[in-house]
Parts: sequence; C-alpha cells; structure tokens
Amino acid sequence: MRQRHHHNDIVYPGSIPFVLVHFACIGILWTGVSQATLLLCAILYFVRMFAITAGNHRYFSHRAYKTSRAGQLFMAIMCQTAAQRGVLWWAAQHRMHHKHSDTELDPHSPRLEGFLYAHVGWIFARKSYNIDYSGVSDLTKYPELVWLNKYRYLPAFVLAVSIYWIGGWEALLVGFFLSTVILYHGTFAINSLAHVIGNQRYVTGDDSRNNWWLALFTLGEGWHNNHHHFQGSTRQGFLWWEVDITFYLLKFLSLFGVVWDLRAPSAAVISGERRLARPIVEKVAQELAATFSVARISKHIAEAWASTHGLEELRERLLKARNQAEALMAEVHLPEMPTLDELRRRAREMYAQSPSLEDIAERARQIILEAVSVELLNGPLTPASGTA
Repeated sequence: MRQRHHHNDIVYPGSIPFVLVHFACIGILWTGVSQATLLLCAILYFVRMFAITAGNHRYFSHRAYKTSRAGQLFMAIMCQTAAQRGVLWWAAQHRMHHKHSDTELDPHSPRLEGFLYAHVGWIFARKSYNIDYSGVSDLTKYPELVWLNKYRYLPAFVLAVSIYWIGGWEALLVGFFLSTVILYHGTFAINSLAHVIGNQRYVTGDDSRNNWWLALFTLGEGWHNNHHHFQGSTRQGFLWWEVDITFYLLKFLSLFGVVWDLRAPSAAVISGERRLARPIVEKVAQELAATFSVARISKHIAEAWASTHGLEELRERLLKARNQAEALMAEVHLPEMPTLDELRRRAREMYAQSPSLEDIAERARQIILEAVSVELLNGPLTPASGTA
C-alpha cells in the first residue's frame, strides 16, 4: 500500500536560493540567446553531468573505480560546480538511499513520499540538513574534501563569476543558470522518474527501473534497475546496446592512467543467475506476503475451526506451538492459507525471473503463517457465522 506523508518537515526558506536560480533564467528574455551561449549551456551541462555521474555517484558514493588523490579533489571540485551541495553530503544521502531504497528511511522514495517530494522536496527536508557522515568515513578522512564540503557552493560561485567576467550577462544566464537548472532536473529525475517509469530486469526489492531515454539524458544513469542490482559496477548499461556515456569516458581516461580498477559485474550477475542477498529476499518476501490479507485469512480459519473444533482449541494449540506455526498449519487442513504454488505463481507475476523466487515464496509463506498465528492468538476473532 502506498503511503503519502504531509512533508511538514520541509524548510521552505531553504528553498529560496533554489527557486531564485530558476527565476534567473527568465532574464534570457531580455538578454536573448545566441548560438555561442547555447553551445556554452550544452557544454556546461555535459561536463557537469559527467562530474555528477562519474564523481558524485560512481566514485564518491559507490567507489566503483579508483583515481589519485589529486584526481579525487579535481573531481570533487567539478562536482560542486553543479551547485548540488557538497560531495560528502551527496554521497551520504545516496548511500542511505541504497541501504533503505523505497522504505521509510529512504530520503527520496516516490512510492512512499510522492513524486514531487522524491524529485525535489526531500532536499529541503530538515533531515537533509542534519546528515550523519559516519556512513562516508572513507571520504571524511580527507581534510580537503571536508573543507570543500563545508564551502559547498564556492566552486559554483567561482564558475558563475568567471563566466560573467568572460561573456557577460547572456553567458551567465544561458551558460550557467539555464544549464544548472536543466542539470538539477536531469539529476533529480533518477530519484523520481527512474523509480516510476521503465522496466525491471532484476529483482532488487525496490522500484528501480531501466529507462533508455533517461540514460541518454543523464549519460548512463537511466539504467537504474541494473545499478540497484549491482551497485558497485562502473558500467551501468550492462548490455552492449545500453548506452552509458559516463562509462565510455571513464574507460577512455583509464587508457591514460587517470582512473583505474574499473569494477564490472560478472556474467552471472548480468544474466540474473546470481542468488539474491538475504536482506533483499526478506524485503521482497515481505512485499509478496503483504498482497494477501492476513485479517481475511484469519477470519476464515476462525470460522472453519469454530464449526468443527472450537476457537479455544485452536488458540491452545497455537500457544503450544508458538514457535512452530508452520508445522501446525501444515498439520491441519486450511484451504484459506495460500499454498507455495500460489505464492510462486504470484511471485512470477510480480517480479523478474530470479533463482531466488523459490526462497522468496517460501519466506513469504512463513511471514503469512506467523502473522496469521499472531492474529488468531491475539483476537478477538468472532466468526462471522456467530459460532463459538
């Protein structure tokens, strides 16, 4: 069931600079737009999108490849010219997203918080200002990154001033502000659209999706389901036809020793033959189990037992077998309880093919049995027929 929050924690004054950056683009109506400034806009979008995808995302958040300390600092500076806060903040939030994707602890889940909040509102939530950086201790050990994270908008300010000094108002408004706004929403689309529109090749326990046109617009980030399936891969377009410009550029840089140790998924990972990690199996099984009504199943069981054995006998047996609910349920005839075959069939309908679907179905049945057992024990479960 999808849940919507009221988002009372959003710090609206904090969004004022963000809104002003958007309004600055209106100045284009007075300055006009030349081919030169449009080209500048495109170049700044491309270069900074590469910095975000290769730097903020694949390097700082996932450590999908290696570079020198100087290369790391240069990449961090380039990342922060995009005005998307500091690299430590970006990585900390993104690691939290992967750890709790599409759950209550996800900073930006369209499933739980709604599309608009996941796209942009979350950035101005109070919790986004009070970041726990313990999750990026591998990055906070570098004082230059900590300093740069503290002065998060300095690189963007320097870039804006430089553009104005070289090209004037038109260059500033078209080249910097317009490209920055497009860059914002290109990046944010991965948090929102990539969890709503597209297909799911892999079972990942969340709503991540692959989307080819988002991949083109974001230099490869649109292969989001691939990425959630194997987060540590430098390449997110797993198949030959899945265009991933960021990976191509990193591969090119690796020829000159600028970056190295580009991580890649194994053939088993790409084919989906690798078994899912236990936490993902648990998460998906919980989701599968939730598609069955525990209250309805419990009510039907109560009605059946009340007419033959009596509810008190059922409760007594459940109390004795509190830790063996599955064995007890298997012992008695309960046609209302979904069978493993039913769970397998529904799992195949809901999820992509995976060697772990059997594990998911079995765990989902255990979850339902445990929930029904608790429901029957705690009652009240007066049968609809009125029998005792």
